[in-house]
Amino acid sequence: MEAAVDEATRSWLLAQLGTATNLADLEARYTRLGKARAVAIEILNQRKADLINNQPASVNISSVVSVTYTENIKAIERQLALLEAADALPAPDEPVDDTSDDDAPGWSVVRLIERPRR
Repeated sequence: MEAAVDEATRSWLLAQLGTATNLADLEARYTRLGKARAVAIEILNQRKADLINNQPASVNISSVVSVTYTENIKAIERQLALLEAADALPAPDEPVDDTSDDDAPGWSVVRLIERPRR
């Protein structure tokens, strides 16, 4: 049975990848991989590889222009780390773990004390 991307999952993917992402490509990858997080990780890895392999890290024409892609690569790496983290927020197609420790408090009280003025 082929999995179709529902509206919530599509919105989550577009939030992760940008609105310029090809929707047909998202559908095809989701059908193949079955999970939104796997689709986002695969696309981001592909974008990172394209940046590394197809473009120089920086271009500098003295006193005219200077362009660097290293920050873009770092940003993609940070986003990949967030998606791959064990405590990442779940995607809409992932089950939410509602098992909570009964001994842990569900809330706490914090007392705010005004600091003396100088």
